[in-house]
Amino acid sequence: MRLFSEERRIRLERLEEGMCAQLLHVGPYDTEKPTIERLHAFIGEQGFQLRGKHHEIYLNDPRRTAPEKLKTIIRQPVQRG
Repeated sequence: MRLFSEERRIRLERLEEGMCAQLLHVGPYDTEKPTIERLHAFIGEQGFQLRGKHHEIYLNDPRRTAPEKLKTIIRQPVQRG
């Protein structure tokens, strides 16, 4: 489940993503691209295909954490190739 804040509104949303591959990115958000590319390569090497968009789970508060110490789980739904 995820919470979203839109103009001070919060809604609860359930994700039904099924099988996924994920990894931990450590560092600023703007340096995630190579990490995502590495995840996508791993998925292909394992004989799976991407299914839908990836999403991110932020483990730190960016207002209190140095950019180089930010931790983000990057999760990509997959399907058998």
